[in-house]
Amino acid sequence: MSAAPAVTDASFDADVLKSTKPVLVDFWAEWCGPCRAVGPILDQLRAEHGDKLEIVKLNVDENPQTAMAYQITSIPAMKVFVNGEVAKTIIGAKPKPALEHDLADFIG
Repeated sequence: MSAAPAVTDASFDADVLKSTKPVLVDFWAEWCGPCRAVGPILDQLRAEHGDKLEIVKLNVDENPQTAMAYQITSIPAMKVFVNGEVAKTIIGAKPKPALEHDLADFIG
């Protein structure tokens, strides 16, 4: 299980859209094996780059409004928000080097 803080439909605006630094939202669900596989990798990235990039989780089963608003149709899906806008979308579980490459603009 990931140590990343959870956001909800109710907290999404304050925690993500109004954040002063980039926020990666991991859209996931308890039953999703690839989601569980990517969780520890995101925890490592959070530990190494948390000063530049906030990493949070949103359970799509418990927060359907936000998942629908951002057209999440497959998980794991990660979206990086900058100034309230989606700046990057990453679909699927990836190894750490691939995620670091995808996130280089935010953690570099």
